Formats: sequence, structure tokens, C-alpha cells
Amino acid sequence: MEPTEKPRVAATESPILSDLTADAETLPPRPVLNGARDMPARGEEPDARRSAGVVGLAVMASRIFGLGRELVFPAMFGAGKVLDAYYAAFQIPNLLRDLFAEGALSTAFTALFTRTWDKEGDAPAWHLANLTLSAMIFIIGIVCVVGIAGAPFVVEATNFGFHTVPGKFELAVSLTRVLFPFILFVSLAAAVMGMLNARFIFGIPASASTVFNIVSVIAGVAFAFAFDAGARATWPHPVFGVASAYGVCVGVLLGGLAQLGMQLPSLFKLGFRFRWKLELGNPRLRELWSLMWPSVIAGSLTQVNVLVNGAFASEINGGRSWLYCAFRLMQLPIGLFGVSLATVTLPAVARSFARDDLGAFGRTVKSSLRLTLFLAVPSAVGLAVLAQPIIALIYQHGRFTAHDTDMTALALQAYAIGLGGYAAVRVLTPCFYALGLPRTPMRIVMIGIGVNLALNFANVQFFHLGHAGLALATSCVVLANSSQLGWALSRRVNFGGFLEWAGFLCRVGLAAGGCGAAAWVVYQLAITYTHGFLLHALGLFAAIGAAMVAYAFFSLSLRVGETAEAVQMVQRRLLRRRGKPAAP
Repeated sequence: MEPTEKPRVAATESPILSDLTADAETLPPRPVLNGARDMPARGEEPDARRSAGVVGLAVMASRIFGLGRELVFPAMFGAGKVLDAYYAAFQIPNLLRDLFAEGALSTAFTALFTRTWDKEGDAPAWHLANLTLSAMIFIIGIVCVVGIAGAPFVVEATNFGFHTVPGKFELAVSLTRVLFPFILFVSLAAAVMGMLNARFIFGIPASASTVFNIVSVIAGVAFAFAFDAGARATWPHPVFGVASAYGVCVGVLLGGLAQLGMQLPSLFKLGFRFRWKLELGNPRLRELWSLMWPSVIAGSLTQVNVLVNGAFASEINGGRSWLYCAFRLMQLPIGLFGVSLATVTLPAVARSFARDDLGAFGRTVKSSLRLTLFLAVPSAVGLAVLAQPIIALIYQHGRFTAHDTDMTALALQAYAIGLGGYAAVRVLTPCFYALGLPRTPMRIVMIGIGVNLALNFANVQFFHLGHAGLALATSCVVLANSSQLGWALSRRVNFGGFLEWAGFLCRVGLAAGGCGAAAWVVYQLAITYTHGFLLHALGLFAAIGAAMVAYAFFSLSLRVGETAEAVQMVQRRLLRRRGKPAAP
């Protein structure tokens, strides 16, 4: 059963994330415990606005290098047999990573680790960490062995349409076997990230995925040439074949190992020392599992829906690649706004709940969610309006054709409809785990998965919308899911009433509409009066800049508070650099 509901405490209006640490300012500083005696900042909660900015910058770098990785591989293979097989093989262990590691485990472990450290001290927290890491190595090791042995069944269940292209199914099976150990490396990296985040260390773990992207690209391309004699023979215009895909997979494995390794020095500085403690029946692990298994289901909405979409798209040669490339672009704003704020929000709300302060909890949720939607809604409009030129600039190189660009742009426009919902879910879902109510999002997600399956079938079989219909179904479901999560959380924590949120969303929506109009007009002028790839690229950047200026103007005119605060923050930084005192 879920815990008895705590009394509602009203959350007052607050600036952007300014109240995330308001409760910490009213309490005496907590003594730094043994393991962190040489790191004084680790025991106390830092400025959350700065933390969110650090995470945002790190995530931005990760997403940019991730786009670089996605630019290289489609250019090497083009949308078709080899790229579809690679994405299918990568998606299966990546799905398990998102469900069990960076999703459920990281969320549940961060909440439990934070609570243990605050209430019992560092020694019990490190004991919990050793229990968790030992269990992960043992259990995920077994999962990897089973996954490698059962790869044909896994690919058959998730990509039944691959049989229509000779050799495609067999290639996907082989690549799946190579990539399955990836889940062990990134699962351990996610657990380490949870420990660092729980001690309010955000920059290094947020940057780890950047290292993964860099290493996987460099090593992947190097091993692709090493494994493929045909690519070496056709240099300087290499033609990559099936053998190159195995080299790319080896690069991904090395990238996962690098993602884990770069975080370990920071963890060791905190005082952690790994000790093998395989006690699967330990009460602490049972408590972690009780939090984690509903989180596995609750966090599965997006990834399971993407997996279902891929199964339907497997009957379209190139369909999986188009969906994957579009969703990768969607992950840029999701990572910048949703992930960065959720990363900072979870330790803050977990600490507020541990202190029985639902007022601070509500202010945290309200500030984080407002800022998330303030940034995500115009991003969605911009992606929808500029989908085709953005896809062309990033992907249309090598064997990725103009037709592939058009098909990927359709998927991106459909995904963009749900961008606000994607980002909101990232912020709202961890709040239920901080409250000890993991089954609430689980129930909502289970309904959403069933609805997505029905919508996919209808869009493909009856409305003949193809791969774009699959992306549209996912967006509709995630919007409904975020609304249900918000309503369920509002019954326990006051983070603003319906009319307040409706007014805020209307103002943001109107400002985003002006942003989209400015982007469309500027880009149309650019392509009408200029010629050539470089000038069109400059026109795209000009359109993005015009959209940002327009959004700032309209949101200021409509009195969206986040805009004024952003302007004041920039002014304060500029004045500080010039040595002038900032206005109060």
C-alpha cells in the first residue's frame, strides 16, 4: 500500500527556481560527515539555479556530440538495411538501460540514497551503494548472457518485418549479440551518477554521456575501417558495408565503458570504496526494489512506445531509421529542459519530503515545471516549423538522401507535438518517488501503453499515415500521460491551481506562435533570395535567432514572468563583468 497522504501545504508564487533551496536557508548547516570531510560542498545543498545551469550545459554538450554521432553513422550507411539493423540492435539494450538503469534504478536509488544519507549518515549510504552495485553486476550479467543467447527471439519479437529484406534479420541478431554487454557498463554508470547527484554533484555525471558520444564515434569509425576491407579500398570516398557495422558496435561498447570510468574519480573523492556484497535478500535491496519495480513500468512509457513504433516501422524499409533520427533530435530539448531540471529537482524534493516540508516541495515542482514548459513549448514550435531544413543540415550527407530528409522531417513534426509532455513527464515522475508513491505513475503508464498500441494500429492500418502516424500516436499518449501525472500530484502537493496553469500555458502558447511565425518568415526569405548550402544554413541560423527574439518579445508583452527574470539575470551577469553594481 502507498503511504498515507500528507496534508497539503500551499505553495506561494516564486521566481525561477529561486525557492528550490529556500528551505535550506532557514535550517542550521548540517555537519559534513566522514566520507565527505575533504569536500565541504557535498554535504549541503548548492544553489539550484546554478546546478540546473551546469546540468543544462553538460546535457547540451552531450546532445550536440550525440547529434554528431547520429550525423556520422547515417552518412556512412544511409537509411536502409544496415542502419535499420544497427538501430534495432542498439535500441534493445538501450531500452533496458532506460528502463532499469538511467530511468528506474537511477530515480529510485537517488531518492533512497539521499534519504539514507540525510537520516543515517554516510556509512549506511555507502553500504547501500555496495549492495546495489554488487546486485547489479550479478543480475545484469545474467541478463546479458540470456540476451546474447536469445537474440533471435528478441529481434523476432521487436522487428518481425526485417524478414522482408534478405539478410537484414540475421544482421540485426548478430549486432544485438555484440551490443548486449553495453547495458552492464551504462547501468553501473547510472548508479554512480545517482550517488553523485544525491550529493549534489551534477556536472561530471551529466558530462559522462558526452564522453560516451565522443569515444563511440572515434572508436566506431576506426574499427569500421579496421573491420571492412572494402571501406579501406575505396578511400577517400569509402563505401561502408556490413562488416563496418560490427566496428561501430565495438565503438559503442568502448563508449559505455568510458562513460562509467570518467565518473569514478569523483565518487572515490567522496569516500566511496567498492566492496563486493552480494546479499540479494537484504532489506535495503528489497526497499530499493519496492521503489524500483513500479518505476520500471512508469518510466517505460516513452521507450516502450518507441519500441512498439519500431516494430510497426520494421515493415517499412528505412522507417526505423527515420523515426530514430527524428527522436534523437527531439531528445536535444528534452535533455536540456526536462532532464537537467529533473536531475536537480529530485534530490531537492526528496530532502523536502524527508523534512516534512510540502511547502518547499510544491514550490520546487512549480518553479521547475513552469521553466520546463516555458522552454519546451517554443522549442516544439520551432522544430515543427523548421523540421525540413534542420534535418537536411544535420543528416543529409553521404548516403542519406533528400527523400530520407523529407520522411524524417514528417516524423519530427509529429514528435514535436508532444515535446512539452515529454519534458513535463521528466519533471513530474520523480516527484512521486520522492513522496513514496511509485505506483501512481505506474498505473497511468500502463494505460498509456495500451492506448499507444491501439493508436498505432489505427494510424497504420486505417488512416495509412505510415511512420509519421506512429510518432503522432506517441505524442498524443505522452501529452495525456503528463496531464494525468500533474493532476495526480496536485491532489497531494499544491503547486498551483488549474486557472493559474491554464493562463500560463495560454500566454506561453501565444508567444510560441509568434516565435514560429518569425522563424518561418525569415527562413522563407532566406531561401527565396539566397542560393547554395552555406547561405541556406546561415538562413536557418538567422531564422532560429529571429524566433528567439520574437519569443522573448511576445512573452515579455504577455507578462510571462520567466522571461523578465531571464533578462534580469543576463543584465546582472553583464553588469558584474563590467564591474558595475547590479540593480536590486
